[in-house]
Amino acid sequence: MKKFQLSAAPRTEGGKKAAKALRAAGSIPAVINGGKLVELPYEGALAEGEKVVEIDSKRGIIAADIAVKNEDVRKLIYTPDIFEIELDVNGKKRTVVMKEIQFQPVKDTVLHIDFLEVTPGKPIVMEVPVQIEGHAEGVKAGGKLTLSMRKLRVKALVDQIPERLVVNVDSLGLGKSLAVGDLHYEGLELMNAKNAVVCAVQLTRAARGAAAKA
Repeated sequence: MKKFQLSAAPRTEGGKKAAKALRAAGSIPAVINGGKLVELPYEGALAEGEKVVEIDSKRGIIAADIAVKNEDVRKLIYTPDIFEIELDVNGKKRTVVMKEIQFQPVKDTVLHIDFLEVTPGKPIVMEVPVQIEGHAEGVKAGGKLTLSMRKLRVKALVDQIPERLVVNVDSLGLGKSLAVGDLHYEGLELMNAKNAVVCAVQLTRAARGAAAKA
């Protein structure tokens, strides 16, 4: 996975008004989830912007509210690539991945970003782009190859997550498909439904006509 360096500032004011002011100033409200697991009630010190998110009555996770500059994250957002991000929050380095982005439905501007902190030895779940490889037998016979899932959710250690999930379609015949359950990658667990179709070779009119004549 590619590396990306990003700076952020702690965010201490919550609410819609504060978030709107941040966006007007060219920044995006964000949060870092998946941090340190702590026992409740938590009596330790919290850094600026940090908070304890309750999991149950006995445990919580330290999350952090931050703000990132719009111009700094453009290459993270508007790209098919995925990144392991070295996030600098007031000099404190944290390794994160981007988990979710909320867009304004009309203007398509970014409203909020969720980052997930990476803990050594702990698997994470994230979406990885699918890359088709090869020449399907069904396409040679007149069919049309369609890609139904451009990304798949995988669970793995961050250093085992590839930039792309390569799917070879050489043996895919006319009217045949590849489902998530047909795919296997060492060190990765695919989290999508096993019967979900990733790609298929559809019968075209020309292919149906040729089959009928045969």
